[in-house]
Amino acid sequence: MSYQTEGFEPDSELSEFLTKIWELDDNKCNPGEHFQIDLQGYVGYKGGDWARDKLFEWVDEDTIFSRRTYKAFRALLDNYEMEAGQAETYTFEEKQETVEFIDAIMETDVMKETHKFLASKKLAPEEVGNFKWKLLNLWFKLVRRTKNDRDLDSSSFEHVFVGETRQEGMIGLHNWIQYYLQEKAGNINYQGYRRRATNLDDEVDRLICTKFLWRERQEKPSCSMFLGSSPDDWHSLYCTSSHGRLSAIPLPEDHQVNLISGRLLQIKS
Repeated sequence: MSYQTEGFEPDSELSEFLTKIWELDDNKCNPGEHFQIDLQGYVGYKGGDWARDKLFEWVDEDTIFSRRTYKAFRALLDNYEMEAGQAETYTFEEKQETVEFIDAIMETDVMKETHKFLASKKLAPEEVGNFKWKLLNLWFKLVRRTKNDRDLDSSSFEHVFVGETRQEGMIGLHNWIQYYLQEKAGNINYQGYRRRATNLDDEVDRLICTKFLWRERQEKPSCSMFLGSSPDDWHSLYCTSSHGRLSAIPLPEDHQVNLISGRLLQIKS
């Protein structure tokens, strides 16, 4: 099984940069060491529940959440009303938490290198403080999700990392930490996987697409997320990708590789 890449042109420079970021990230988590998953049944595009148990068998919370960027990221997750259409506001404490998060990731080699790369392309301000301000606006600026609603009820951060609910189902939530925490809380009923991807040089699942029920009511038929990637790495990837560049190259026969976050990922069914 392969992703479609029609319309995308290979970008060797971006691929090289994102590969460098992946190798530079010493804050990533590894299966068997920091967490363990149980994929269970392959859903494909059929219905039903193909998993008896949770996706995450265990997560070493003590180790992971003792790290500054993970701790700062977790503090942000309860700052939002997940129901689309409900107005969002930031308290003083919540604003301080967003600043702490941006400060934390900008102390990492991953985001320092990302800033350097984007600034060299005139895609980001050279001054660190101005770049932090750009990140705050990119992720935390409130916008209107609901049409004809006067309230500011969403943000890029909420959609991608927290998730949003509406009558027809769950949208967003593309983050393994939030997925684990919501599954642990009993809000996610994992029903199987649709796709999985590994680095070509190992057999470690680094990208999966799952199906689940939210609070046993709302279905999310397709939820993709990187596994084990750090908050530093997510923001490097998404910040760079926000400038509209994605690399993809074909492989022989029936395989195809996307250079997602600079990683050679072989898509498996």
